[in-house]
Amino acid sequence: MSSDIGLIGLGTMGAALALNIAEKGFDIAVWNRTTSVTHDFAKGAGDLASRITSTESLEGLVAALSEPRAIILMVPAGDAVDAQIEALRPLMGPDDLIIDAGNANFHDTNRRAREATGPFLGIGVSGGEEGARHGPSIMGGGNRAHWDRVAHILEAISAKYEGTPCATWMGEEGAGHFVKAVHNGIEYADMQMIAEVYGILRDGMGMQAAEIGAVFDRWNEGPLRSYLIEISGKVAGAHDTVTNGPLLDVIVDAAGQKGTGRWTVIEAQHLAAPIPAIEAAVVARNLSSQRDARAAGEALFGAAPKELPAGALSETVLEQAMIAGKILCYAQGFAMISAASDAFGWALPLPDIARVWREGCIIRSDMLNDMAAALTDDPDRNLMLAPDFANLLKLNHDGLREVVAQGALYGLPVPALSSGLAYFDAMRTHRGTANMIQGQRDFFGLHGFARLDDGSTGQHGPWAQG
Repeated sequence: MSSDIGLIGLGTMGAALALNIAEKGFDIAVWNRTTSVTHDFAKGAGDLASRITSTESLEGLVAALSEPRAIILMVPAGDAVDAQIEALRPLMGPDDLIIDAGNANFHDTNRRAREATGPFLGIGVSGGEEGARHGPSIMGGGNRAHWDRVAHILEAISAKYEGTPCATWMGEEGAGHFVKAVHNGIEYADMQMIAEVYGILRDGMGMQAAEIGAVFDRWNEGPLRSYLIEISGKVAGAHDTVTNGPLLDVIVDAAGQKGTGRWTVIEAQHLAAPIPAIEAAVVARNLSSQRDARAAGEALFGAAPKELPAGALSETVLEQAMIAGKILCYAQGFAMISAASDAFGWALPLPDIARVWREGCIIRSDMLNDMAAALTDDPDRNLMLAPDFANLLKLNHDGLREVVAQGALYGLPVPALSSGLAYFDAMRTHRGTANMIQGQRDFFGLHGFARLDDGSTGQHGPWAQG
């Protein structure tokens, strides 16, 4: 029996994705570099084993597939992908498709697409192990005809929002991996804002972890309803059997990262696309790893967080800050995607991206349905200016300002929330302060400036005369 599709790499994500494919009714051939892993996976597949063909070599994998073949790579990003493609391509026919479904840097995917001697796709897959197993969000990049060849499988295994598959072709070359990276950047900022509010509730308002979990649970019944708020409530409410106390209280406060958020920030600078909340979140993760330096700082200057005066902040105000911060974070991410669409000639489908993120991915949120509608109405408009979100910001930005102000006064660090507020204020200030910067640049480098009164450019100040 020939399999419909192949998969290489049976780590956590690869194994989950292979089971998902089999469960949706497709025959799949699998291979892992360690043969015992391949066999153990097939043996543990239970009722799905009849749809899984385990192979012991790349040649065996290729031979097990129906032509034209399609093989998904679930190997670590970087050199391992190039090595796997190099080993696999000579065994395949000219019409056989290789699909990189790992967390690749989109620049690598661009290069691989250009160097490919046969069909190639780079797809972003979001949702973690649970998503891979039961329905991820899938962002495709590459030749549209190659996507269409396997779209029926990818759509079948994807998450569904009211019956609509959360799997879409985004554009040529590395477009899918680029969109996935921005997704992860938004994820970083969303998580950081939640962590900042957790810090205020814990250090500023003296609440215990279980109480904080209950706050998040309540918020998940309103405008903030989302996967990240939901799991934050569960994390805060989790019990540690060793200490017989809250699990959160024994987790080391140093956040890990795999690089996608950092790639987003680096690319935003190249695109001149301002994403300050996402940048602040990446910086905060880097700072979190410097535990010894932070301990030394506390010993020298005293602990920063101080308990807020009674009534200084309320649960309602904190919720308002989260609503405003979330809108601004997503607005920055979509504005960056729009900038990349223009820069790379990808014509990225912003409304479809919002729809793909409605289920399956880490940043899934009730707000994304309204974002899809707003982007359909006007894909070129910053989301914060769309009527529904502008109204939400009008109702909630004072709460964000109050939280940032109290955080500054009482030493409660809120870098992502404060960066979101600064972005909001800058975006509603028609006459900014960069005229001073232009004057400075002209003074020391004669870079010239434009005049407001007559629109002339290349002008200089009186310092140019001497």
